[in-house]
Amino acid sequence: MPGSSIAACPLRGQVDPRLVRFSAGATAGVLAVVLLVVDVARPLGLGLLGSQVAVFAFTAFVSFQWSVWAQLYARYVWPRIGPPAELADARPPRFAQLLGFVVTALALACFIVGVDVAGYGLTALAFGVAALDAATGTCLGCRGYRLVRRLRSA
Repeated sequence: MPGSSIAACPLRGQVDPRLVRFSAGATAGVLAVVLLVVDVARPLGLGLLGSQVAVFAFTAFVSFQWSVWAQLYARYVWPRIGPPAELADARPPRFAQLLGFVVTALALACFIVGVDVAGYGLTALAFGVAALDAATGTCLGCRGYRLVRRLRSA
């Protein structure tokens, strides 16, 4: 498809809202696997959780557009569905990724030090929020960003 290279993908200062949902779905999938396998295959579960922590960190601190989920979306999904009707501000989803990073990093730390109950709880929280976003488009972290912005400007 002409013009479908990653360089042509309009994911810079703004973000395709469908990418946010795709990313949330992929994240929910990874976290679901973590919850299912961390008890029986701990190294695999912690490795997957660690990789999701890294994805959150990269997306929050470096670029939403160059994260692994955005790259998969840009290479395989976006060329097939075309450009979005409108783009959204990238700051709210990046803030949501920051919150995801904090929660999953804490979950990973809890699993590593042996506080598995807290690790499961934090991972389940992150899974629930990601699944909600993927299924309904309701990004709680994005709403939190808007609330913080409103409170700071008041």
